[in-house]
Amino acid sequence: MTTSEKINNAAAAGKLMPGAVENLNAFLHANLPAWASASIQELADQEAWPELNDRFYRYLEFGTGGMRGRTIGVVNARSETGKLSAIGTPEHAAIGSNMLNDFTLVRAVVGLFRYTRKYLESNARTERPKLVIAHDVRHFSRHFCELAASTWTQLGGEAFIFDGPRPTPQLSFSVRWLKAHTGIVITASHNPPHDNGFKAYFDDGAQVIPPHDTGIVNEVNAVPLGELAAFLKEDISKVTTLGRDADDAYRAAAATALLDPAVLKKTKLKVVYTNIHGTGAVHTVPLLETAGCEVQTVPEQLKGDARFPTVKSPNPENPEALAMAVSLAEKTGSDVVLATDPDADRMACAVRNRAGKMELITGNQIGALLADYRLMKYKELGLIPREGSARACIINTVVTTQLQDAIGRGHGVKVIKTLTGFKWIAAKIRGYEEQLKKAMGPGFNYEATPFAERARLLEKHSTFYVFGTEESYGYLANDYMRDKDGNSACLMFAELAAWVKDRGLTVPEYLDEIFLRYGFYLEGVINIYYEGATGSAKIKKILETYRANPPKAFGDVKVTKFQDYGREKIVDADGEALPSQDLYIVTLSNGYTFAARGSGTEPKMKFYLFASDRVANASELPAVKAKTKATLDALNKLIETDAKQRAE
Repeated sequence: MTTSEKINNAAAAGKLMPGAVENLNAFLHANLPAWASASIQELADQEAWPELNDRFYRYLEFGTGGMRGRTIGVVNARSETGKLSAIGTPEHAAIGSNMLNDFTLVRAVVGLFRYTRKYLESNARTERPKLVIAHDVRHFSRHFCELAASTWTQLGGEAFIFDGPRPTPQLSFSVRWLKAHTGIVITASHNPPHDNGFKAYFDDGAQVIPPHDTGIVNEVNAVPLGELAAFLKEDISKVTTLGRDADDAYRAAAATALLDPAVLKKTKLKVVYTNIHGTGAVHTVPLLETAGCEVQTVPEQLKGDARFPTVKSPNPENPEALAMAVSLAEKTGSDVVLATDPDADRMACAVRNRAGKMELITGNQIGALLADYRLMKYKELGLIPREGSARACIINTVVTTQLQDAIGRGHGVKVIKTLTGFKWIAAKIRGYEEQLKKAMGPGFNYEATPFAERARLLEKHSTFYVFGTEESYGYLANDYMRDKDGNSACLMFAELAAWVKDRGLTVPEYLDEIFLRYGFYLEGVINIYYEGATGSAKIKKILETYRANPPKAFGDVKVTKFQDYGREKIVDADGEALPSQDLYIVTLSNGYTFAARGSGTEPKMKFYLFASDRVANASELPAVKAKTKATLDALNKLIETDAKQRAE
């Protein structure tokens, strides 16, 4: 019996989904390398139908973070595993239309090239499409980088790569620095070791948004499998490898995040830093040391390693990922722990409290602290009027703490709420940039205008972007980059910690000062993981039932408002409509709210909970904190139970 016959028989028996059968047969009849065909045959011979369903039920889709998926299967074929590398990387990325492998990667690159070329032609531009690529330390990252660059040059474009792993924010900067038309980062950020990803950027250095994202997807979907074979052999002879000047330019831009360099020189802050086996140490360590910090790294986590061997997950949101750094800080009496995720676009930290112990603070709290401090400093520097300005803004997302909104209002600046994903924050920045360029006329050079002058002009003719953040530990200091930047975030937080230390306070005490001004705010998050094809169906069911049958109450707490971002027109503080998305904001009778959405980068359903309460004085704060946490914890359980029932 042939492999195709086995697949069709399994489909008839209800063991394979229709989409998986269609994609499997397409792959089998394409001009695949021998190892790829043999791998499908092996899995069919093993009757590994759940594995084949997960690998082939769809093509990888672009979400809020691009295209991300497994490169190593749950069940693996000997033909694809081949000879393992020293760190356990298989010989080939796993076969499958829903896997990130040579086929789906080349298909994405061809589609991106064709879209970019058409975009240039539609604007009467004749130059060759120019691409810059960065990659992290994951399995197949270097291979995917070189394969993408090779494909691009074979198609007739210019391609630039780095000589080794580099952080995502450096790619964002380098697109603008090189005046490239598009960029790619090969990374799966903080995902498990078996994953990798492909993030596409456009000429503003930001991740693609409509209409570019859908345009690229349409081009990708139009690429037949039969075209891929011509690009599967790497040839980087026409690819340019970037030199030291590219690193120096990025590092200089990241260093502009400092607003008060003197405070770091003065306090000589003691920092323990870990890049959790990723790319952050390339720039974060020299940035901190140049600024005047005394930096110690976690030696066991310093070297890039696709296995992330010292942690269960390389996600800095998880306390366990910072455990070794916290332990080192306790031993050395350091002031702060700073950590970046594998592609160094996110930053987490721990700080020493009044009791002398290291204390983790959340991404929402870090963002709130930085927003308050930086607004205060911008006023001291004269870049924002003392009373604030309706033409200066902070930007966050609809799932970010409302404390930041209160801080923005308290400082008299505009607060912009975007959809989840930093690309939407970058889109607002681009809009402000374009508005200023239009006001100034064709001879105006935005990039060459000194920052202080640019701020003045933006406040006069457009909107000055002060700071941006999202709850998932992402922060952006200014508009030199157009994606969140863990390297400059470390620098920003070090400056804040030094300023707090110089005042004789601790960071938690500064946070309490903010609570006393604006009220106590607490956030929670629920992550419900559903892997594979069946998991995807469960996430879809939760989202669909929320829309068709919105919740009415959770225990004794009634739902007073239900906002459907997929059906309602929601506008931001600029009066601009937010794109539709399967996102729901639920307001409860006790004043708490929560948001529900499917993750764009991982196989999970996410709920974001927001609580707040008034605080009359400092003595009342501990009781308010305890009461709010207890109420939020109880709601957390009710919301999660309801979601799991909806999934079945």
